[in-house]
Amino acid sequence: MQYVMLIYQGPALERQAALTEKEQQQVYADYQAINRTPGVTAVPPLGLAEHATTVRVEGGRTLTTDGPFAGMKEAIGGVFILEADDLDAAIEVAARVPAARYGGAVEIRPSAVYW
Repeated sequence: MQYVMLIYQGPALERQAALTEKEQQQVYADYQAINRTPGVTAVPPLGLAEHATTVRVEGGRTLTTDGPFAGMKEAIGGVFILEADDLDAAIEVAARVPAARYGGAVEIRPSAVYW
């Protein structure tokens, strides 16, 4: 089964920035290890939510707003796709995501393929 893994940074970025250089290198290595995990399709890291532009179309007019669509502190900071046997296997991979242990979270959604 294919799962979409949504990484919510929350306070993880600030907590990781306060780590020693060696600890920060370990966080980077942990993300790289996830990217090399069999069944993982990596997606390039997302930029910061405050640099986002949101687009809506209302009445045929294109409207843009600075910032993320969801005005929340825990905006999505990253995404990857995981091919796994079941939800338990997906949870094991999600638990390895550094953001999950530094105050963020990983949301797991089964992929919904419509084509």
